[in-house]
Amino acid sequence: MFRNKLTITNNNPIFVKKLSKMILRKYFVYGVLGLSVFSCTPRQEINYMKDIESIALDNSVKNSRSTLQPGDQLVINVSAKDMDVVKPFNQNYSSSTTITQYSVPSSNNLPQQLPVSGPMYMVDTDWNIIFPQIGKINAREETVETFRTKLVDLISKYVKDPAVDVKLVNFKVSILGEVARPGQYIIPDGNTTLLGALGMAGDLTPFGLRKNVLIVRNVDGQFTQQRVDLTSAQFINSPYYYLKQNDMIYVQPNTVREKAARIDPNTGLYISVASVIASIALGVLALTRN
Repeated sequence: MFRNKLTITNNNPIFVKKLSKMILRKYFVYGVLGLSVFSCTPRQEINYMKDIESIALDNSVKNSRSTLQPGDQLVINVSAKDMDVVKPFNQNYSSSTTITQYSVPSSNNLPQQLPVSGPMYMVDTDWNIIFPQIGKINAREETVETFRTKLVDLISKYVKDPAVDVKLVNFKVSILGEVARPGQYIIPDGNTTLLGALGMAGDLTPFGLRKNVLIVRNVDGQFTQQRVDLTSAQFINSPYYYLKQNDMIYVQPNTVREKAARIDPNTGLYISVASVIASIALGVLALTRN
C-alpha cells in the first residue's frame, strides 16, 4: 500500500509537497553540519593553574630574574650629589634611543614609546662590557639588579654614594601560534613571566592548546625546549615560567583549527549559496506544480 502511494504522478500536489519537505530537510541537515564544523570548538579546559593552592612556590624565586646574556644592550647612568664628579662615568651621554614598552593591556591599547637616554653598552661574547674609568666588567650569571650593585661597589671607590641606573633595553620574546596578537615583544625591564607574555599577546585564542605550550630557549648557544601545561600550577616551579632573552613561545592549535586549515575557507559560503539556490528552486517548482 505504501508503494502505491509512491507511484503517483509527479503532477500530484501531495508528491510535490512531500518531495519539497524531503529536500529541505536534507539541506537543513547539511547546513547544521557545516555550521558545526566552522563555528564551533570542542569543549576544552581554558582555566589556568587550577591547582595553584596545592603548589609550593618556593622554587620559583630562584628563577624570578633573567641573567644577562651576550648581545644584551644596557643603558647605564651614574649620578651623585655632585654631577661633575660622575661625568667621567657617563661618557657619550648624548647617545639615546627610543624603545617600545609592551605592558599588559587591559584592552587593545597600543604600546607606549618610551625614550631611554644614556650611554649604551653591549655585553660581548665573553659576558664583558668596557666601562669608562673602570675597564672590563664581567656580567656572567648577573641579573640587572646584581650587576647594578656590582657597579655601585666599583664606582664607590671613586665617588661617594653614587647612584647607578641600569636598564636592559633589548630584552625580547617571540610569541607565535594561537594567540590574539602574535609577534615579537620588547620588554624594557628584562623581567616577565610566561603568563605575562601571553597577556601582552592578547591571551590564547579558543583554538589554542593550553596543555601543550612550547617554549624554545637558547642557553649558551644550545637550543632547549619545554612543553608547558597552563592548566596546572606545576609549571610555576619550572625554569621556563620566567622567560629569558630571546625565548620563543608557540601555542599549538587544536584539532578543530588544524582540520579547518586544511578545508577550503569558502566551503561554508558554498553551502550557504547552495542552500539559497535549492530553496529558490523548490519555490519555483512548487509554483509550477500549482
